[in-house]
Amino acid sequence: MQTLHVELGDRRYPIFIGSHLNPKTLLEPYIHGRQVMVVTNTTVKPLYLDHYVQALETLGKTVKTCVLPDGEKYKNIEHLNLIFDALLQAGFNRDCTVLALGGGVIGDMAGFASACFQRGVYFIQVPTTLLSQVDSSVGGKTGINHPLGKNMIGAFQQPQVVLADMAQLKSLPPRELSAGLSEVIKYALLGDVDFLVWLEMHMERLVAGDAELLAEAVYRSCAHKARIVANDETEKGERALLNLGHTFGHAIESYLGYGVWLHGEAVATGMVMAADLSQRMGWISLEDVERTKNIIQRANLPIKCPKIPLDEFLGYMSHDKKVLNGQLRLILMKQLGQAVITNDFDVELMKKAILNNQLS
Repeated sequence: MQTLHVELGDRRYPIFIGSHLNPKTLLEPYIHGRQVMVVTNTTVKPLYLDHYVQALETLGKTVKTCVLPDGEKYKNIEHLNLIFDALLQAGFNRDCTVLALGGGVIGDMAGFASACFQRGVYFIQVPTTLLSQVDSSVGGKTGINHPLGKNMIGAFQQPQVVLADMAQLKSLPPRELSAGLSEVIKYALLGDVDFLVWLEMHMERLVAGDAELLAEAVYRSCAHKARIVANDETEKGERALLNLGHTFGHAIESYLGYGVWLHGEAVATGMVMAADLSQRMGWISLEDVERTKNIIQRANLPIKCPKIPLDEFLGYMSHDKKVLNGQLRLILMKQLGQAVITNDFDVELMKKAILNNQLS
């Protein structure tokens, strides 16, 4: 097992990364009250729920569960209310803990519920997908989607602890594993060209589910995110770099309908669009764009999205959280491994980059 810490002063918390982690031993110091609500979904429930409930009960905890349907399309206020219903019906108080057992959707919804219930209760992340292990479980971003924009309603709610168990990745379908690799590639492109070289050396084994290499990828990704979050918890500056490809990707998700494309698939094509625009602006070379496309394709991810009317694509982009004072900010690349936040880009070149990376 490897351990990282997100350094947030008195809210410092660990990320445990390993295989077959012991939830009883690792969680006990971070559950402050007697009551625990485990939030999961219908896919994860038969795989892991009993194991975690039994571990918590042996600690003398009162454990209740809330099982949500599986999918991005359920990440909305209607299903968020099911968590509140479960907490209220169980009579849970302000010392309770909400434990998210699942992927990014469960983590985001359970975290948002914990931030809101009785104005804030304890929260623990047990991410069961690669994407949630390397990205959404770390850093405290929680929330739900709105028909006009992804993740537009939410709160910052840091967990007490994160357990990333590589053994759980064995149950992932190949498509879900690839979606997680999209966020891993993101960290390399935005801030670590050596990591990009490492991914290029090992991508086929990562796609095949090599547990040792996946643990290394999770550790390196989380180390990048932990450092950035410690410097900029609420995304006033540097943390926005973590959204490389996301402004384009969120537009794809919103247009197609949440869950039609997985988040990582949309971000993958979004990163190609960002690379394309970066090249048109003279920052990176055509060879760099091809290198970006190549590593994404080797992860079995799309580099082009279905055809989307440009005005609708731009409309969804205008609802992005990175719009500031009416100006859209994008995360682009000055070079591979060096991303920047900018509102100084040519809109016409951006349009070309979008259209160039759609299927005809």
